[in-house]
Amino acid sequence: MKKSDRYNYMQGKQITDPGTGKRVYEINSYRLPSVTTILGATKNQEFLKEWKAKVGEQEAERIKNLSSKRGTSMHKFLEHYVLGTGYDDLTGLGQEAKSMAEKVIEIGLAPVEEYYGSEVTLYYPGLYAGSTDLVCLHNGVETVVDFKQANRAKKKEWIEDYYLQIAAYAMTLN
Repeated sequence: MKKSDRYNYMQGKQITDPGTGKRVYEINSYRLPSVTTILGATKNQEFLKEWKAKVGEQEAERIKNLSSKRGTSMHKFLEHYVLGTGYDDLTGLGQEAKSMAEKVIEIGLAPVEEYYGSEVTLYYPGLYAGSTDLVCLHNGVETVVDFKQANRAKKKEWIEDYYLQIAAYAMTLN
């Protein structure tokens, strides 16, 4: 995958606001809330509460932590693939993540002709900021990509916030 210098991205600093504990980005001396923080605050959490009640707090925490670690590992594989630097993790979790990453590469990244940025900070002045995994030319269309992982397919109504997140990022580019 070839890197294009067509666009330059501002380097923002991701921090946790000490007053609120929420993730914010510091850009040009301004603090902007993260897109995921905004979506988390506005999302209907009822299904999550019901799931936690069904499986129990301890099991829910275990599943959440395992999924988070697997997602972080998968992201690492994908980021290194994009950058052409190579990466491997021989742990059991790492091999699960590698398998997921290989599927994303095979199906999702094969049509990428070039990329403009990996792990880039995007922001809408005065409103919000975030960090996306990839901005690229995918099947001839400039595309914002944010990698997601799941153990099973999700219904569209469960992932509305994914669409909102990418739309928010896309607005920063316009």
